[in-house]
Amino acid sequence: MENFIIQGGHELFGEVNISGAKNAAVAIIPAAVLADDIVRIENIPNISDVSLIIQILDRMGAGIKMINKNTIEIDSRSVKYQSVPYDLASHFRASYYLIGIMLGRFKSADVALPGGCDFGVRPIDLHIKGFNMLGADVNIVDGMVQARASKLIGTSIYMDQVSVGATINVMLAAVLARGLTVIENAAKEPHIVDLANFLNSMGADVRGAGTDVIKIRGVEKLHGCTYSIIPDQIEAGTYMAAAAACGGDVLVKNVIPKHLESISAKLEEAGAEIIEYDDAVRVTRFKPLSKCNVKTMPHPGFPTDMQPQMCVVLSLAHGTSILSESVWDSRFQYVGQLLRMGANIQVDGKTAVIEGVKELTGVNVKATDLRAGAAMIIAGLSAKGETTVEDVQYIDRGYEDVVEKFSSLGARISRVTIKDEEGVISDAG
Repeated sequence: MENFIIQGGHELFGEVNISGAKNAAVAIIPAAVLADDIVRIENIPNISDVSLIIQILDRMGAGIKMINKNTIEIDSRSVKYQSVPYDLASHFRASYYLIGIMLGRFKSADVALPGGCDFGVRPIDLHIKGFNMLGADVNIVDGMVQARASKLIGTSIYMDQVSVGATINVMLAAVLARGLTVIENAAKEPHIVDLANFLNSMGADVRGAGTDVIKIRGVEKLHGCTYSIIPDQIEAGTYMAAAAACGGDVLVKNVIPKHLESISAKLEEAGAEIIEYDDAVRVTRFKPLSKCNVKTMPHPGFPTDMQPQMCVVLSLAHGTSILSESVWDSRFQYVGQLLRMGANIQVDGKTAVIEGVKELTGVNVKATDLRAGAAMIIAGLSAKGETTVEDVQYIDRGYEDVVEKFSSLGARISRVTIKDEEGVISDAG
């Protein structure tokens, strides 16, 4: 078991390089299997979710060659059809993309229901609806999603709700289907555009990604390519929020500033100053934080994956802020951890009323999910005294070298390995 130990109360100064986007990587890396060829993918984040998806491709017979920690070559010519068992699928949500990928290549899929962070029921009904409309028969048997199709035929699919996962899964299944597939009310997140660009680099015909209507004209086969994943919008936003919460002057490099506009706008409203460059943003904050209201929305709105980090910023802002969650039902599970640190937050359903406090105080807290874990780091960095963050395996799912990156900004954070209740046996930090 590993914990983070944080000595808080210090401003952040310096530069931090942002890794490739987690949410793009977990779709793009397995999508290489659709090509039946050699694909080289660059700027992959070195995180546990990516390691898991690579393990699954290895089990399926793909030739995996790690060029360096952020570049991989995948040879899918030897891939064989194989079910994806619970022991792998249960650890991360994006394993459900393998349903669309295997349907596309093999017209058959057996994938255990996915796991990942637990903040409310996240059914795959829209995914199944899309697969059914493409001509697949889908059943859930003993926790396994079983999908079969003699052939996939393009069709028009209207998403009853905006769903990133369902939009991506239908795209993956449709690129090798016959005819034209039209996805209406499609999600518009940057990683959907990135996946479409990757598929097109392999010879697919995907148009309209980034709008609410995506058109996919099926092709006979895909070929290999070299592709670089976009920077991680949420990782960038996390370091921006940390700079705002702690104060200081941080240059966040290797980003696409347009992807960060909704985050930048709210941090500026809360009192940070933000300067945009071509591929970087500079965040400074030397004056007191002030209240603001935030509502999470599908892209281009404020991202739900930044909601816990923003909650920490507003916990330290003067006045009363309203934080509304419109995407997930139970994303405020982490609030109890902030209350233990002295935050003043009242949660009613999907709304949090945050009364800013002068300071937070370091205590032992838990990472209840990936982004809540990032919020606990920010809270610890901005708090008075020592904070211990437990269950950091959630954080490792989505943040590459998080201790090293924060340390480079002057944060006093270390990773320690705990043998048992008797104490620390090693310090990796």
